[in-house]
Formats: sequence, structure tokens, C-alpha cells
Amino acid sequence: MSDIFYSLVERQPAGKDIVFLLDGSDGTRTGFPAVKDFVQRVVETLSVDDNKDRVSVVQYSKEPAAQFYLNTYTTKGDILDTVRGLRHKGGRPLNTGAALQYLRDNVFTASAGSRLQEGVPQVLVLISGGRSFDSVDAPASALKELGVLTFAIGTRSADSKELQKISHDPSYALTVSEFTDLPNVQQQLQSSRRFGKKIHLMSSCLFSPAGKDIVFLLDGSDGTRTGFPAVKDFVQRVVETLSVDDNKDRVSVVQYSKEPAAQFYLNTYTTKGDILDTVRGLRHKGGRPLNTGAALQYLRDNVFTASAGSRLQEGVPQVLVLISGGRSFDSVDAPASALKELGVLTFAIGTRSADSKELQKISHDPSYALTVSEFTDLPNVQQQLQSSVECLISLTSPVPRNSSPL
Repeated sequence: MSDIFYSLVERQPAGKDIVFLLDGSDGTRTGFPAVKDFVQRVVETLSVDDNKDRVSVVQYSKEPAAQFYLNTYTTKGDILDTVRGLRHKGGRPLNTGAALQYLRDNVFTASAGSRLQEGVPQVLVLISGGRSFDSVDAPASALKELGVLTFAIGTRSADSKELQKISHDPSYALTVSEFTDLPNVQQQLQSSRRFGKKIHLMSSCLFSPAGKDIVFLLDGSDGTRTGFPAVKDFVQRVVETLSVDDNKDRVSVVQYSKEPAAQFYLNTYTTKGDILDTVRGLRHKGGRPLNTGAALQYLRDNVFTASAGSRLQEGVPQVLVLISGGRSFDSVDAPASALKELGVLTFAIGTRSADSKELQKISHDPSYALTVSEFTDLPNVQQQLQSSVECLISLTSPVPRNSSPL
């Protein structure tokens, strides 16, 4: 088997709250055992006993019913026993909209065990066998705004456009012929990127690696002087959620304007405290013009390297978070492509003064570009960014050079 398999399954997960929303309407009675089997197979791969991962299951038809919440069980054995014993709910019609709203109001909450406010990724896996009788638009949007990463799996009897609308991104919707095909999906989820983007994205989320190398590229040009304190605060908030002290996560910060300047590299600091102290003390660089292209090339040549602490060759996910307040003076095309080819997963956050098309071009995928009105609004996208990073870091994880394809 390929090293991708081991990177997705055998490494310790970083921690996530996963909610399974199961269609228990009359039309799914025959396939329900296969649905339960799928949930069990996924739970088997999670780290529940050390409280890294938490699981909840909700079954629905006309109305939703929580089988157990995220804080109901603390051992994998208890979860598996309960899933095995689940009885098919039955009923009609299928109100998926109401069920999604129920999750928003009653499951993805601190009282139900959600660690959303602690920065823990929130994941929803919907398994549906039909079209919803009620509207899913508003509740699906509410979950996206909350920062929940929703994956929707449906049979051919489901509405594919509806599944795409519910999913965090249309590419996160997956279709199977029948529920009895779900066990095959489990194997696909654990396999290589040859199965396609949408399956691999779900795999990355359900079986995420523990560690990552994160580089923050900060716009320090003249136009960002006023908002720079908010940028530093944002970086600190994200760093607070990382596992630095046990060397799972490494962090680097580079500031740039006309030229880039590394504030510190991935191997400069080994404790979260040192990183936070340095970020707090960062001084705004200043200067013009804003050469984002040159800064990206600098990262390619000087930061995402083994000598600077990058663990790219060890198969550790490489993540870049760009925070920009304006349009680049130079071209970003070639250096952005070079980072993609290297396997760096780039997220670009820009203010309304930035060029949205340029941000999309820089990002690994256009959907990874985020926009805020001002830097002071950065806290509004923190949860969305963190959930995306935690659940998508394996999308471009390079296969170590000594591995062989499946």
C-alpha cells in the first residue's frame, strides 16, 4: 500500500468533532445496516479514548432525533456498541432542512460537547437516500457560517444538486449507487488521490494527519500599517490552537512589502510561548510597492526547505496562509504555480482593497480564498480557516520519494 494510506490512517489525528446525520426515513430501511456499518468503520479509525476526537450520531426523517451527542461517550467501544444497536427510525417525509437546523441549534453547541469555540474542527457527514421535502438553503448556509465542514453522501435516489448545496463546497458531495456500496467508499477514502478530489478531501478530513508546517505571509506594506495589530492578533489566535510544544506543528512568519523578510523560520522556535512572544513584538515593516510574487518565490526558495525546518520530504503537510491588503505590483503567476507544484496548500485572505481574482490565483483552489472588509474583521474567518486547514491539509501531501503508487 502507498505511504498516502499510512499518512491518512496511521498517524495520530489532530482532533475533531464529527457528527453523522443519517437518513432514517421509510425509504432507507433496507440499506440502514450498511449505513451503520459505514459509521462503525470510520469510528474505528478515530482517536476517541484520548479525547482527541468526539462523535455524535443523529437520525432523522420527518423530525431529527439525537442518538447521542458529542459529549455522551468518551470511549470508542461505547460509541461502536451504540451504533451497532441503532434501530431504524422510519417515518416520512424526509425533512433534511429541519435536521440541519437541529444540528445548528442543538448539536454543534458547547452544551452538547462541541469544541467549536476552542478551535477544534467541526465536521458533518450527511448520509441521505432521497430528496428533502423541506428547503435546505437557510440551514445549510447557517452551518457554513458557523464554520462546519459538511460532506454529503447520497444514493442515486438523492438530489445531487441538493447535496452540493448542503456541502461546504460542491466538490464535497459524493454519490453512491446504493447504501450497500458505502463500505467501498471507506476503502476509497483511505486511498490515494487517484480516486478524485472530492473523495480525497473527505479522506483528509476524516483521517487527518497530526502535524503540519504553517507559514504566515503578512503584508507589511505602507497601506497595512493601521490594520497590522489586527493581523498579529489573528496570527496569535491561530497559533494558540496549534500543537507546537510536542513538535507536531511548526510555524514560520514572513513579512513583506517591496522585499520579503523572514521574521522566523519553521525551525527557529520549538515552543508556542516563544512564537507568541515574537509575533506580539513584530514591528510593521513598511515600504512600497507590494511585491507578492517575489514574496511567494522567496518562500519557495528559502522557507519551504529542509534547511529552514520544512518537513516536506517527510510527508508533513505544508500550509501557507497569506494575509494581504492590496494588489500585487509584480506578477504572482509563476511563483504561485511553483508552490502548488511543490505541494503547498495555500489559503489567501485579503481585504476589499486586495484583488479577489489574484487571491484565487494564489490559493491552491479558488475556494480557499477568503475576503474580509478590513483586517479587524479577521476573527470572523478564523474558524473557517482553521476548519479548512485541519481538514484539507492532506489534499496535496506529497508522497515521499521512496514510495510507489498504488
